[in-house]
Amino acid sequence: MRIRLCGVRGSTPAPGADFLRYGGHTSCVAVAHDDAASPTLILDAGTGVRAVTQLLGGQAFTGTILLTHLHWDHVQGLPFFTAGDREDAHVTLLLPEQEDGSSAETVLARAMSPPHFPMEPSQLRGSWTFATIAPGEWQGEGFTVLAREIPHKGGRTFGYRVSDGRSTFTYMPDHCPTTFGPGPDGCGEYHPAAMELASGADILVHDAQLLTPEELATEGRFGHAVADYAVELRRHAGAHEVVLFHHRPDRNDEALNDLARRFEDAPNVTVAVQDAVLQL
Repeated sequence: MRIRLCGVRGSTPAPGADFLRYGGHTSCVAVAHDDAASPTLILDAGTGVRAVTQLLGGQAFTGTILLTHLHWDHVQGLPFFTAGDREDAHVTLLLPEQEDGSSAETVLARAMSPPHFPMEPSQLRGSWTFATIAPGEWQGEGFTVLAREIPHKGGRTFGYRVSDGRSTFTYMPDHCPTTFGPGPDGCGEYHPAAMELASGADILVHDAQLLTPEELATEGRFGHAVADYAVELRRHAGAHEVVLFHHRPDRNDEALNDLARRFEDAPNVTVAVQDAVLQL
């Protein structure tokens, strides 16, 4: 399994010279079965999804886009994904079941339609199927995906555990564990859904938008996790490696270098870098 981090930023893109090392595109991860294969599973469609077109070498996308939730930074790349917006594309887009029962296409159109945007999801070219999924197991594109609801502010959010039968990685880009209380370290509870998704995973890609527990007091209102929580979740759940993801948009290269140095003595902790490839 080959995992490419096409976008590692949270909230809004971060362009400019101060963000070149770690990248400025918002959340998107492309998954392929091996080096010889094109990605067929995309997790989230932030601005980083534009890079997937280059990975396909001029071919149309045929596969599934699996959204964790519907915040701007996880969907705003959809109409600019040129490999999916062409007549020969075949795309299934799945998102969490909505608490009000809205269909996938209806809820996407709330942000992607006039006056907010010049076109609607139904106007994307090619064959597009829009659907919702419930918590549980999904089979597709040669992968088994376990979906569990994860606390995060402003709409239903899922975390995903992806397996090809040999390797497993967990994707929780937005996670607010303090919803269940401060937990043993003051950074949030290691609750059952997070533990199940992360348990024994080869790689855990996890929200680390907040650098320190002290930031919870001022930035916690957006519903994100502290880097310390992600590192400790790896340990508690027995995951092999944690990748700190969803960097705050004003967190420049210098600040993320500091984050990397802070955990340089911790086992198997890395800071997500745009275009990095994780090979399993």
